[in-house]
Amino acid sequence: MALFVHKYGGTSMGSTERIRNVAKRVAKWARAGHQMVVVPSAMSGETNRLLALAKELTPSHATTAYFRELDMLAATGEQASSALLAIALQAEGMPAVSYTGWQVPVRTDSSYTKARIESIDDKRVRADLDAGKVVIITGFQGIDEGGNITTLGRGGSDTSAVAVAAAMKANECLIYTDVDGVYTTDPRVVPQARRLKTVSFEEMLEMASLGSKVLQIRSVEFAGKYKVPLRVLSSFTPWDIDINEEAKSGTLITFEEDEQMEQAVVSGIAFNRDETKISVLGVPDKPGIAYQILGPVADANIEVDVIIQNISKDGRTDFSFTVNHNDHARTLELLREKVVPALGAQEVVGDTAISKVSIVGIGMRSHVGVAAKMFRVLSEEGINIQMISTSEIKTSVVIEDKYLELAVRALHKAFDLDQPTA
Repeated sequence: MALFVHKYGGTSMGSTERIRNVAKRVAKWARAGHQMVVVPSAMSGETNRLLALAKELTPSHATTAYFRELDMLAATGEQASSALLAIALQAEGMPAVSYTGWQVPVRTDSSYTKARIESIDDKRVRADLDAGKVVIITGFQGIDEGGNITTLGRGGSDTSAVAVAAAMKANECLIYTDVDGVYTTDPRVVPQARRLKTVSFEEMLEMASLGSKVLQIRSVEFAGKYKVPLRVLSSFTPWDIDINEEAKSGTLITFEEDEQMEQAVVSGIAFNRDETKISVLGVPDKPGIAYQILGPVADANIEVDVIIQNISKDGRTDFSFTVNHNDHARTLELLREKVVPALGAQEVVGDTAISKVSIVGIGMRSHVGVAAKMFRVLSEEGINIQMISTSEIKTSVVIEDKYLELAVRALHKAFDLDQPTA
C-alpha cells in the first residue's frame, strides 16, 4: 500500500462541480488501494476577496497585531475548501475527514503572512489513514508556539503539501494545477513552448525562484531538503483516466541527472514581471556600505534579489537592487527615512518598469559561452541589459519591461527550445 499526497490549486477547487471532480479523482486513487492525503487551496479568488475586505479596513500603520488578524482571515479560505472536499468525498461513499493546520498540528514560526514550517505531528493523520479514511489538510497555514494561526505566504499550499509528504515519507507528492506540467517557458508568451517530461530539482528550484509560477519556491526547497518526489500535472484531465497513465503524466521533478538531461544546455526560460529596481545614488564608497543599505531592508523582512554596485567615482558609487513589486514603496520609504540620511547618500530612486529574464539549464555547467550567446541575442534585438546575475546553472538579466516578451521569444528560439528532444 503506497501513500500519496495530492495538492489541488484554487482553480481546481473553483466550483462545486470541480470539487466533485477532485473527489472522484481522489476516490479513484483510494479505491486502487492507496492511502491518500489531500491538501487543497482556497477556491479561486477567495483569498483575494478576503484580503480586499481587510484592505478596506487596514489601519494607516500596520502592526504585528494587524498581521495576526490578517492570517486569521486568510486561513478561512482553505478551511472552507477542505470541508467541502470532505463532504464531496463522503457523497462518493468514501470515508473522509478534514483538518485545519492547527488541528494536525502544523507548527510554524511567528512570522505572520510569511511563516515557515518547523514541524508536523502526523499521529492523528496516520490513525485516520489506517482506519481507511482519506485525510484532507488545509494548505497555506499552521500554528505558532503561542497558539496563533499563521499563513505561509502566497502559494503556501504547495509548501504545505510537500511538507506533509516529507513528514509522512509519502511515495510521491502530486501537484495538480491548471497546466499539465512544466514547460520550457510560458506557452502564453511562446506558443511553441514544450512540456518537459522531467526536470532536475536544481533546475526547478532556479525556475521557481526566477518567476516560474508552476511551483512555489519554498515547496521546491522543501522537496530538495527532504528528497520528496514531485510531479506536476493537470487537474482538468478526465477524473476517470487510467490511474497508471495518470501516474506517469505531467512533469516529474527528479533528483537524478541522466544522460539525456545533460544534452540540453538550456532547459527553460523563466521570467518575472513582479520585480522593481531600487537605486541608492551617490553612496560613499567604503567597506560595509552594502550591509548598511541592505541590513535595514532585511530587518524589515523584505527579500532582495539582483544586486549590483557600480564602479567608484570621486569616492562615491551607486548601489542598485531589486525587490518584489509589493515591497517597492515600503523599501523606498525605509531607505529615504533611515538609510540615506545616515550614509549621506544623494538620493534614492525607484524603477517599476523592469522585468527579469533568465535562462536555466544544468548543461550550462559543462558548456562555455552560454551567457555570451544570451547577451548577443538580446543585443541583436536592441534590448539593453541593466543588471546581470549568474549561478552555475542560470543567467538572469534585468531589462526594460516593454521588451520582456520579445526577449523570451528570441532566447527560446536561439537555444532551440522549440525543437523536440531526441
